[in-house]
Amino acid sequence: MGKVTGFLEIERHDRVYEKTERRLKSFGEFVKPLPPEELNAQAARCMDCGIPFCHTGCPVNNQIPDWNNLVYNDQWQQALINLHSTNNFPEFTGRICPAPCEAACTLNIDDNPVTIKTIECAIVDRGWEEGWIVPVPPTAKTGKTVAVVGSGPAGMACAQQLVRVGHAVTLIERQDRIGGLLRYGIPDFKMAKHLVDRRIDQMAAEGVTFRTNTEVGRDVSIDQLLAEFDAVVLSGGAEWPRNLDITGRDLNGIHYAMDFLIQQNKRGAGDDETAAAPEGGISAKGRHVIVVGGGDTGSDCIGTSARQGAASITQIEILPKPPVKENKALVWPDWPVKLRSSHAHDEGVERDWGVLTKHAVGKDGRITALECVRVEWQRTPDNRMTMQEVPGSDFRIKADLVLLAMGFLGPRRGALLDQAGLELDQRGNVLANTVEYRTSREALFAAGDMRRGQSLVVWAIREGRQCARSVDQFLMGTSSLPR
Repeated sequence: MGKVTGFLEIERHDRVYEKTERRLKSFGEFVKPLPPEELNAQAARCMDCGIPFCHTGCPVNNQIPDWNNLVYNDQWQQALINLHSTNNFPEFTGRICPAPCEAACTLNIDDNPVTIKTIECAIVDRGWEEGWIVPVPPTAKTGKTVAVVGSGPAGMACAQQLVRVGHAVTLIERQDRIGGLLRYGIPDFKMAKHLVDRRIDQMAAEGVTFRTNTEVGRDVSIDQLLAEFDAVVLSGGAEWPRNLDITGRDLNGIHYAMDFLIQQNKRGAGDDETAAAPEGGISAKGRHVIVVGGGDTGSDCIGTSARQGAASITQIEILPKPPVKENKALVWPDWPVKLRSSHAHDEGVERDWGVLTKHAVGKDGRITALECVRVEWQRTPDNRMTMQEVPGSDFRIKADLVLLAMGFLGPRRGALLDQAGLELDQRGNVLANTVEYRTSREALFAAGDMRRGQSLVVWAIREGRQCARSVDQFLMGTSSLPR
């Protein structure tokens, strides 16, 4: 390493946020990057640990010690080349990945991991600023054609890898803009959409064709795509939301989280209210908001509600409150279960755990409150968790708007899956292995959340890259693409 004793001499220092009252006035990004000299110092903390557990902690297997060393030695362009060798879109992961690499860092044993995510983001942001990132068109065309269905991170990564080796790639998206989850699932304050746009421009210059407002299963069938293209990749998201099956569920004011988030992102993109919310707008302004679900989607709902001017925000979670600190001896270098707080939890929210929603109460057809009860969780002798209601713990929470952010059950049910005639796994995802990504139909592949289920953006990028390698091998008999 460039500075073998760096981890002993330099304290961890990470990016900071704009002050809460300031960032709530805008939907813009609010994370302040570190200056270059500070980044050099933070990269010097990467120790010569012998076994870089961060490699396996990172789903795309970023060569983290290598580019940390290059940053420390002020070789930024070479660091960018290394970073891009494993990750097509580090500006996405450098903003919205929860950084399992940092959890796996050897220095995380005493809670001081290297600021890997921050350095990754700085490398690629500098690459754009310096003009180092340019289109990489193929040197020759293969004559083979591929349709990639779904333009989220898995589809974008798959399409870019395939077009760079000479295949003619068409990226198909049912929404009006390319980007999938990156475009409409991630709020603008977490990731500005011009970051997606410039990657789309890069991919277009490399030869990718984009087809929006096209829903496979409605506007075109799987069979039509298989007849038109030499291979088809299904890379749609896990868009089937988990419902809250309670009495009063049909009251006005109870919505799935993604319906709420998509509308705001469309407004941020400049759409008028008719285009952003054709079936009626969902707004938190002046409302008492309840967010049901404690994960990242719930956090996004909190941040969006706060910026829209909610009167109050409460987040409830059925699971018990996790420990503030994990037992490192038991879990490191794996991803630990512990209490996680995002920026949104500093923006005005009450959090509550071990809460089961029983009924929705309304007046004149609109939600006014949720009736809840507290629950306790116990582990059975066969290591299963069981839930019991606490007698006499019933309570009511005032609610004008309820956002359901309880996770996703798999790909959307509908014409695409019905027509495709594909085998599904036990969880309802498209069945395909992680070696070849082939489905039960010839020339049809699946990757990302459609195959894996609800997961991280970094996992989607990994799957898109690996699926592209398998598609290339299927088309050409061999593949030069990296995993």
